[in-house]
Formats: sequence, structure tokens, C-alpha cells
Amino acid sequence: MFKVTQRAATQILTSAQQNNLTGLALRLAPQRNPDGSIEYNKMGFDQINAGDVHLICEGIDIVFEPIYKELLNGAIMDFVEIEPGQFSFIFLNPNDPNYLPPTEN
Repeated sequence: MFKVTQRAATQILTSAQQNNLTGLALRLAPQRNPDGSIEYNKMGFDQINAGDVHLICEGIDIVFEPIYKELLNGAIMDFVEIEPGQFSFIFLNPNDPNYLPPTEN
């Protein structure tokens, strides 16, 4: 199903603690664009609601509505340094037509 790397989990926990949101789940709400690509700009801390898909990944509660299950199936959320000093969450998702599997260095 959906996975979170240890680096992403550490950042999620840090963000929750810094914002006094410890104990809340991280809610994801991906959106498919007209070109088929997937955006992940709708995420934040929230309560777990009845009917949510609820996963625990690396000690993090992840929730999303069942309608997003197909978009997130097989995806991995990571936290990486994009450029020196610039960190960001990324999603490696085989359901996105722009997805390129990571290559071994």
C-alpha cells in the first residue's frame, strides 16, 4: 500500500511537535491533474474520522479518504534535500505517468 520513509517520518513528527499537533494523524488528499499527474499539496494534521483509510507507517498515523486509495497505492513519501539547504517531501508514485523509478548510484 502506501509507505513513509524514516526520514519523512522524522520530519512529520518534528513538524507536529513544533506546531503542538502531536497526536493528530497526517491527512493526505492527492489530486489527479488533467494530464494524469498527481499533486500532493493538500496535506496536514487532522483527526482520524470514521470511514478513513488509516495506516501506521514508521510510527506515523496516515489517513485519507477511501477515494484516494487508488492514487496512493504503492506510493512512497520521502523527505529529501532538493538543492543545498532546501528540503521537501516527495512522493514516488507508480500511479503517476511522470514517475521514474529511482536508479542505483
